[in-house]
Amino acid sequence: MPKRSKLAGSQQGRVQMVEVGSKRATSREAVAVACVRMKDATLEAISDQSMPKGDVLTAAKLAGIMAAKRTPEILPLCHPIPISGIEIDFELLTDPARVQIITTIRATAQTGVEMEALVAAAIAGLTIYDMCKAVDPEMEVGDLRLLKKSGGKSGRWKRKGR
Repeated sequence: MPKRSKLAGSQQGRVQMVEVGSKRATSREAVAVACVRMKDATLEAISDQSMPKGDVLTAAKLAGIMAAKRTPEILPLCHPIPISGIEIDFELLTDPARVQIITTIRATAQTGVEMEALVAAAIAGLTIYDMCKAVDPEMEVGDLRLLKKSGGKSGRWKRKGR
């Protein structure tokens, strides 16, 4: 049987929500990105809005917005946050064909909005996959990562490179 490591917060391995009640609410922002790789023809059909299921990017944007707002229902230890702004942008890139998803989430809260930005990017990517899977089942959703965040005690953080 493998050895158990000591877990943060609880020596017995129980999970707990972090207490943020004593923290003051500050302006928070997080930017995340994900990428959906696909065939050239799939990217062209997205660009031309000729996919059988309809406007792929509008559906993906709506799904990402809905997902950001429901992040605490998806991630069990995530605090509900009063989101004040959600932006979801898409870059259609070639060589190789792909859609890059950039999400920006803003709130004034006692904790950050990184998870909301990441969930929005992931769900927008999965929606692109769902909208196009009949045409291109070999698509890949990946490269999900936080690009930058600001606010709170830790201040500003920005990913280096890439």
